[in-house]
Amino acid sequence: MAEEIPNLVVLDADVAKATQTCDFQAVYPDRFFNCGVQEQNMFSVAAGLALEGFIPFASTFGVFATCRAGDQLRNSIAYPKLNVKIGATHCGITTGGDGASHQANEDIAITRSLPNMTILVPGDYEEAKQVTRFAAFYKGPVYLRFGRDAYPIIPLIHSPIAVGKGKLLQEGLDITLISTGIMVSEVLIAAELLLTKGISSRVIHMPCVKPLDQDIVIKAARETRGIVTAEEHSIIGGLGEAVAGTVSQFQPTWVERIGIADVFGESGQAGELMDKYGLRAKNIVDAVFRILEK
Repeated sequence: MAEEIPNLVVLDADVAKATQTCDFQAVYPDRFFNCGVQEQNMFSVAAGLALEGFIPFASTFGVFATCRAGDQLRNSIAYPKLNVKIGATHCGITTGGDGASHQANEDIAITRSLPNMTILVPGDYEEAKQVTRFAAFYKGPVYLRFGRDAYPIIPLIHSPIAVGKGKLLQEGLDITLISTGIMVSEVLIAAELLLTKGISSRVIHMPCVKPLDQDIVIKAARETRGIVTAEEHSIIGGLGEAVAGTVSQFQPTWVERIGIADVFGESGQAGELMDKYGLRAKNIVDAVFRILEK
């Protein structure tokens, strides 16, 4: 995009090799700024660059972007509604071996509470490219949430990105499954498993967590018997609570939330942690039956 957008710049907090922004640095060294291990300062610099007409992508691990630099994220970027893009990587439990200190399982909750902030959570590599390009042309602060591990490519989700819009992947009348990020692959597997049991699933993917597509959620709540949400994030403050808040206000129905319980993560292989923390298709299926039994 740098060829197309001459005022696009990239900021790094000394993790360029891990985030792969070093690839940008190699081609455009004069438009790349390593601010060192000082994320707060990086966000302040990004704010200043935005005020001067640049489009800064400030990238670091999600846990540092939201927790360590929370003050600057709130007061220097979100509050004045500056055109800064936060490229947050290594988010979620699949950060794996780095352990709890580096696993951002609460970052959506933090950024979702900030006025003016748009939150985009891609489900695979191709959609990650889509949301990055979309963010570059969108006016205002954007939080881009990326993982670390390798994830399945899901062609079904590659329709255009729009703020405040979900993607209907599959029609169904018995239950609704709503995912964001990498959980889209587990949700689609769960839908296949449910179909073998005679249960029809409506599947919705939410690459935009804020603003939430309330219309698609309310319609699903009205037309199916309940909703199961799935996210690689804490069940507190994320997609699940956004969906539950919407339906409780406009169309009450049963909601089960699949995600990280109110606990910190631990070190381990990504797949092992997905299993241990209940982020698999079988956990989604179990949640569906809990609703149907009610």
